[in-house]
Amino acid sequence: MKKKIDIKKMKKELLASPAYKIAYHDDDFMYEEYCRPVRLQLELLKPEKLFQKEKIESTIVVFGGTRIIEEKEALKNVEKLKKKLLKNKNDKSLKQKLKIAKSVLEKAPYYEEAKEFARLVSAECQINEGHEYVIVTGGGPGIMEAANRGAYEIGAKSIGLNITLPMEQAPNPYITPELNLQFHYFAIRKMHFLLRAKALLAFPGGYGTLDELFEALTLIQTQKVPPLPIVLFGEKFWNKVVNFKALVDEGTIAQEDLDLFVFADTAKDAWEYIKYFNKTNNSDKF
Repeated sequence: MKKKIDIKKMKKELLASPAYKIAYHDDDFMYEEYCRPVRLQLELLKPEKLFQKEKIESTIVVFGGTRIIEEKEALKNVEKLKKKLLKNKNDKSLKQKLKIAKSVLEKAPYYEEAKEFARLVSAECQINEGHEYVIVTGGGPGIMEAANRGAYEIGAKSIGLNITLPMEQAPNPYITPELNLQFHYFAIRKMHFLLRAKALLAFPGGYGTLDELFEALTLIQTQKVPPLPIVLFGEKFWNKVVNFKALVDEGTIAQEDLDLFVFADTAKDAWEYIKYFNKTNNSDKF
């Protein structure tokens, strides 16, 4: 006796099979190791199309530490730790935390300077719905938030290029929603930082800031990208953290490599230098 064929069941099983999914709707397939080249291409393409749609012609990149916050918040953290230390006067861990909190408080003015810089740039370059020199940050808190906020508070657009991290990082609230992007690959994110960049401003920061700064310096030094103004904000900080002169003395970089960047301590000076550099180098904007 022949087994009865259940056509409906067979069709249902066929439609439920993972093999039947359209390739780009199949998450299991798309996240396989051999699909990495496709994912890289998509991560390169999506932001490019969004920037074209929003008519973003050029950008200024603002890097800086996530831990540099507004003065009132930094002061609150210091006061909180002081109170804890009064109850535990011999706690070495608390003493160290208080020392760091005071150091962060000293850097709080950088938050305001980053905000002021973005305000100056955006006010001058986004008049009449212009899309030149749009502020772009890593999209996170701290200095990045300050720069996006400076543009936001005068009604200007700004970009946030966020990255997926083990510790969850949400985009700061001041990014223009249409220009709020998330990346998985650092390499593609870095590429988008520089593709339209007409300047780079690096505030005090940690590993991420140092990584992004030195990659940009390397690309300019090796002529992989055209020369662009690089401003290190906070001369005292940078000379303490990186002994650039020692690199020359050790013979690991040339004396002229020190000319790839300048220092600034005010938003106005940073912006004036960027305009001077790009005017001198025949930038389309200036």
